[in-house]
Amino acid sequence: MAISLVKKAVLAVFLSAAGLPVGAEVGAGSYLAARQALYGNDFETAADYFVRALSHDPANPELLENVVLSQLALGRLELAVPVAEQMEAMGLNNQVAGIAVVAKLLAEGKYQEVLDRDPETKAVGKLVDGLVSGWAYMGVGSVAKALAQFDEVAGEAGLRGFAYYHKAMALASVGDFEGAEALFSADDGALTTISRRAALARAEILSQLDRNDQALEMLSEVFSGGFDPALSNMADRLSAGETLPFSLVRSAQDGLAEVFFTIGAALNGEAADDYTLVYVRTATYLRPDHIDALLMTAGLLEQMGQFDLAVATYKQVPSDSPDYHAAELGRAEALRRAAKPDAAIEVLEKLAKDYPNQPQAHISLGDLHRQQEAYDKAAAAYDMALALTEGDASNLWFLHYARGICHERLGNWSKAEADFRAALELNPNQPQVLNYLGYSLVEKQQKLDEALDLIQRAVAARPDSGYIVDSLGWVLFRLGRYEEAVVHMERAVELMPVDPVVNDHLGDVLWAVGRVREAEFQWKRALSFIDPEDTDGEADPERIRRKLEVGLEAVLAEEGSPPLKVANGD
Repeated sequence: MAISLVKKAVLAVFLSAAGLPVGAEVGAGSYLAARQALYGNDFETAADYFVRALSHDPANPELLENVVLSQLALGRLELAVPVAEQMEAMGLNNQVAGIAVVAKLLAEGKYQEVLDRDPETKAVGKLVDGLVSGWAYMGVGSVAKALAQFDEVAGEAGLRGFAYYHKAMALASVGDFEGAEALFSADDGALTTISRRAALARAEILSQLDRNDQALEMLSEVFSGGFDPALSNMADRLSAGETLPFSLVRSAQDGLAEVFFTIGAALNGEAADDYTLVYVRTATYLRPDHIDALLMTAGLLEQMGQFDLAVATYKQVPSDSPDYHAAELGRAEALRRAAKPDAAIEVLEKLAKDYPNQPQAHISLGDLHRQQEAYDKAAAAYDMALALTEGDASNLWFLHYARGICHERLGNWSKAEADFRAALELNPNQPQVLNYLGYSLVEKQQKLDEALDLIQRAVAARPDSGYIVDSLGWVLFRLGRYEEAVVHMERAVELMPVDPVVNDHLGDVLWAVGRVREAEFQWKRALSFIDPEDTDGEADPERIRRKLEVGLEAVLAEEGSPPLKVANGD
């Protein structure tokens, strides 16, 4: 089939970007490579190979759609639009292509052209089309038609919250704050709680109505778990009597960006990440300063394993934004997950310096140092975090627990035990803390009866945790209750079949009950699972080899440890 002039023009744009001549024969290999890249969320590679595949089959609807999807996922709408327009010219009614074409028209302010699109052949979806039409009417100056359009969307099952949120934003954008507040206050303020941005919008609306005290009260109710720096900034300004400008939606263009962000937020966690990403990328295309859309985009990219893209997106949040703190925390986490711990530490150290009264940077710094086994630095970071954390904070138990781990690894047992017990006072049935304290007491041969009680409580809370079940078997072994220990150790190995410590423990328990060959088998298994580069692991390969040579009793004697008790007193 001959390629039309339009198709050739569109194809030339992409083949030029890919470094290929028009008509290059690339075929199935490029298609398979593209599919594999897309499966791994490598949108850059996927876009390149899909473009190459198009040179072989330029009218293929699947290839065309995937080029659009990949380019939108990368935020390169200008490269997605020519292919999307070609799809529409071919009569392909495709949702992703429709988003690209509509977004380009909206960015150019061609609101009437969007309103004139045929809903039968060029629809994106009922909710998107309905809300976009409402804001397009705002764009052409027909406020009454816009409000009627939002009311029409509200009449559809399940869409009322979306429609009234946008209607309230539209009213506020033209200065009708009374009308916007009437929508927010209806149904006991239900609209306020649909999202974080809804609460922020209402706070600004109330401030415009000279009701700062009510705005503060509302924020305290909605964010009862505490304020982040952005919320603290807003609360401080309200408390100082400042009249906050209405900033969330200032124009029809902002409102249209809000449509795509709102739907992206609703899809987040419910739809495929790449599909959700298309919506939030479109939001930032229409409004580059939509910080929440940037943060969601970065978070999605991080979830998809695209850490370099996530880092670049977090960096787009300006340093004077109230959300800069959140963005830098996200950037540090993305750098950590990209195996760049030194860069992540640098970000967190600067953040802790810039926000000295915010504990989260210190917490993240402590977590990162702990993962890097820099326990002294981690403990110091947790010290700072604890000093800044309020006494009723929900994460207080974890800070004591994490600092306790650091003290235990540093050999400061008295401090470690104090932290573990403080964590249990705050969260008495937390299985991780119960297990860690109980297992530590077992290893130190201290308070074994209490250790057994702690670990039994941990097992009751987490019966399918291999580590915790192992702890129960191990404390029973230490108490000389070998037959009982076997059952739990075998269960632990079922749950964690390739863990060297658990297999080593099972070997010791089997030896204690006279099952010598089985014990030796487990010790050999344990050796096979030890990472030779892990020099800090609990499983000691030299000790295991010595047990295989002379047996467990001889090793205990060489170490000056108490001998095995006669099994169960028999």
